Amino acid sequence: MPTKLCPVCGRPFSWRKKWARVWDEVRYCSRRCRTDHQKKPA
Repeated sequence: MPTKLCPVCGRPFSWRKKWARVWDEVRYCSRRCRTDHQKKPA
C-alpha cells in the first residue's frame, strides 16, 4: 500500500479505500492536521 508523510505532524499514513479517487490530492493524515495547518502562532 502506498504511504505519504503528513506535513503537519510528520507521521506516515497509508492509502485508504475512501481516498482511491483522490489519493494524489490527499496531503494530511487527519481532519485535525488539515485544520491545524491553517493556524498561525500568536
